[in-house]
Amino acid sequence: MKSLVHRYAVTLPGPVGGHAPPSVVVVRETQAVGPGGGVVWESADGGLRVEITGNVATVISAPGLGTMHPCLLAVPLP
Repeated sequence: MKSLVHRYAVTLPGPVGGHAPPSVVVVRETQAVGPGGGVVWESADGGLRVEITGNVATVISAPGLGTMHPCLLAVPLP
């Protein structure tokens, strides 16, 4: 069954010890299937690729974004 959600907002934490606020990246559905068998969601610049289950985005790749927790908050967007 096709998802009714076509975009998610994924919250990225600030750098460790940097006291910076988190940032938010919008990801869109792709035609790819991730390692967990779910749909791959990708940012417009391709810098973040995740699989989303419920409200958890599991990071597949995030080149240039540094080290981060592999599970991030994902919120569906209208």
